[in-house]
Amino acid sequence: MITSINIKDLIPQKPPFVMVDKLLNFNETTTTTELTVRVDNIFVENGIFREPGLLENIAQTAAARAGYISNKENKPVQVGYIGAVNSLQIFSLPETGDELTTEITIENQIFDVTIISGKITCKNEIIAQCKMKIFVNQNKNS
Repeated sequence: MITSINIKDLIPQKPPFVMVDKLLNFNETTTTTELTVRVDNIFVENGIFREPGLLENIAQTAAARAGYISNKENKPVQVGYIGAVNSLQIFSLPETGDELTTEITIENQIFDVTIISGKITCKNEIIAQCKMKIFVNQNKNS
């Protein structure tokens, strides 16, 4: 686990829109984060973490990866945008108190566009997965 980095230093999102708590793992192609679903999360309704939160969690895992790279290169964190979501499957919705582990894998990166596959697990079961196209705005920093 990568313990010495504040996740908020790696992503452009600010509270209450932060959907990752910790960066657990980073390598050339794969990044893993963790999120504990809290009652005050803006995507929690009636104790359930809703679908937009799952998508944002995957996107912010990709943002944490990009931020980690920027941090190591002493560059500012850049803003990214979800360009497309494909093959989205949501098998179940987590409840408050659940711990989510999210893993993204880089499938392709061309210029400012990154294509990832992402999956979220909770209690050792995949609860959501998708492919996502993310655009990075090279001219705008967080």
